[in-house]
Parts: sequence; structure tokens; C-alpha cells
Amino acid sequence: MHNALKMALAAIMTICAFAARAEQQTEYDPAKVSDSLKAIFQFGSTSTKQALNANTVTLITGTIGGTYVQFGADLASVLDDGNKIRVLPIVGRGSVQSVADILFLQGVDLGIVRADTLDYLERKGFAKDIKRQFTYVTKLYNEEMQVIAPKSVATLKDLEGKTVSVDLPNGGTFVTALTVFERLGIKAKFVYVEQRIAMEKLKAGEIDAVIVVGGKPYKSVSTFGNDGRFHLAKVDYAKPLQNDYLPATLTAKDYPNLIKEGESVDTIAVPAVLAAYNWAANTERYRKLALFVDAFFTKFPALQNPPFHPKWKEVSLAAPLSGWNRLPVAQQWLDKHGIEPVTRQRFEAFLKQSPAAAKVSDADKETLFRQFQAWDAEKARAEAGKK
Repeated sequence: MHNALKMALAAIMTICAFAARAEQQTEYDPAKVSDSLKAIFQFGSTSTKQALNANTVTLITGTIGGTYVQFGADLASVLDDGNKIRVLPIVGRGSVQSVADILFLQGVDLGIVRADTLDYLERKGFAKDIKRQFTYVTKLYNEEMQVIAPKSVATLKDLEGKTVSVDLPNGGTFVTALTVFERLGIKAKFVYVEQRIAMEKLKAGEIDAVIVVGGKPYKSVSTFGNDGRFHLAKVDYAKPLQNDYLPATLTAKDYPNLIKEGESVDTIAVPAVLAAYNWAANTERYRKLALFVDAFFTKFPALQNPPFHPKWKEVSLAAPLSGWNRLPVAQQWLDKHGIEPVTRQRFEAFLKQSPAAAKVSDADKETLFRQFQAWDAEKARAEAGKK
């Protein structure tokens, strides 16, 4: 009797185990959970393989911890839609390397670069008519220049003759730093040191300043362990900088470790650009860009809300970018949906209300517009932070 009872219980347990396993298999069927798992469990059918390759768009970003990487992750999160489109972010080495990757690396469709990088490469003789090989989807956000230095260094001019780290020569920080110092006539000794190492050298007194150009709050700056000796030095928006750069402000909210509560630091900024190679309209690569543009522009409003990077709030899809040609399919999408650069319209309306505007030259008008753009972006960011 005892043995019979044990056998009955064992049979019941076995039946329950099979039932539970069957239920689990139904509930966690890979084909119902993920298109990727579905593809794997179908042993990679030819149609799946073709769809994955045809509709995957690759995006060169930047180094780990930077804003470019976070933007790439955000785009993948919002735009990925099964086999219809997949955005594949690739960790890059910075703006200069990304320019080379877009031009020469097989399979790279898009990249985030800094607006002043192409001008620098042409000015220094590394490339000729390089902008004709590029097109842009949209101007992204403004990247601020952050100068970490001892408190004895009040402004950029105080770095005359000093040793200044401008990051590795693959990125864009050194491009912006060298351009700014050159235009302002400041002669410093530049060293190319990876940011984390440079900040330790700064603390040890081996160098006099570390320059970081990236969208605030930039991780390596916000996590800098300040023992009270350091701050962010001021960068004046001087006349020689006004054609290519924008005025910007850093606050204690951005960097409480380097700026006292209630204080702010003036600096400059340079636009980041979502760029692509200038493919012909009848090519497969152009088709991929068109696929990306439609998904990106359609779902763009989602990127301007949490949990995505706050810099998305600065992005205006229709904002013009001086000296660059927009990707035709991107301009066509904007025209079709009636999206125009509102900031420019507001600026022109403002000028019409001012009698003094009639005396402003075209060059000065463009400088004023760039300042207006920077002010408008900062205002939008401040308002978004209150919500």
C-alpha cells in the first residue's frame, strides 16, 4: 500500500512537471518573444538573412562615456522595429576618425561628427573639397568647450605658454581646441592624452589644463574628483570665433563639482552633425538612408522625452547648417511634412521689429543668428528641466 502510494505520487509529479514544462514552453516561445530569437530558431532562413542585412543601418558614434555613444543607443532604442529597421551603433574613436570611417569603412552608413572637423581637415591640407563628399541628415546639438584648470587660470588667455591636454588625435576636441587657440593667438604646449589619464596628470600638477569638448553634462567632467583646487575656466566669445562657434554657458546644475551654486561660466560651443556619405539617389546605400530618415523623423518627438539624453531637447530637425548640403531625402521629408526652421523665422521677425537691424551687415546678421540659436536652445533646455 505504501509503495503504491509512492508510485501514484511520483506519477502525479511527473505529469505536473510535463504540464509545467509545456506551459513554460508556450509562454516563453522564442518566436513570440523576439524577432531575433525567431530568426535563430528558424535557423536563419534566406529571407530573414536578407531582411536583416537590407534594413540594418550602421551608425559610427564616439568613445565610451561620451554623448555620441548615448545618442546612438537612444536611436537604436526608439527606431528598432523588428526586421523593418535596425539601427546598429558602433563605438567610435571621435570626430576625426568618424570622418575617415564614413568615407572608407565598408558598411558604415552614418556617423556623428563635429561641424568644424571638415573645415580643419581642409585648412590643414589633409583633404580637398571634402564637404562635397558629405551630406547631413540634421544638425544635432551644441557641444560645449569645458576647460578644467586650477583656479589661478581664470580665462583661456591665462594658458599662454602652459601645457594643455586636448585628448587623443582621433577625436574632435583637439580640432576645436587648436582652432580656438590659433584664432585667439594663444600659444600653448599641447599634449594628446586620453581624458581620464589627463585628469589624473592635472591633479598631480604634471599639466596645466584639460580641455573637453562635448555635450554637457559630459560624464568625464561631471565625475571629475575636485578637491577644491580646480574649476572651469572662462572662454570668451571673441570676434575671431563668431563665424564658426556659438556662445554657451555652464552652470552649477551642469557641474556642481566645478561651479559654485548660483554661479555660471561663459564658454563656446560647436554643433554636432549627423552626417553621411553623399551617395547617389539610385544606390542601395541611399535607400538605407531614406529608410533611416523616415523612421528617425517620424519618431523624433519620443527622443525629446525621458529617459533619453537631455541634449535631444536642443535638436531642431529643420535647422540649417551653414556650408553643408542636406541629404535630399531628408529635405524632401521636411518639405512634405511642412517642417521649417522656426528659429530662423522667429529671428527674422525679431529683426524686422528693430530699426537698428537695417544697419546690420549680412555677416554680422549671421553672427547674431548663431547667438540667437544658442540662446534659444539654452532656453528650451532650461524650460525642459523644469518639467
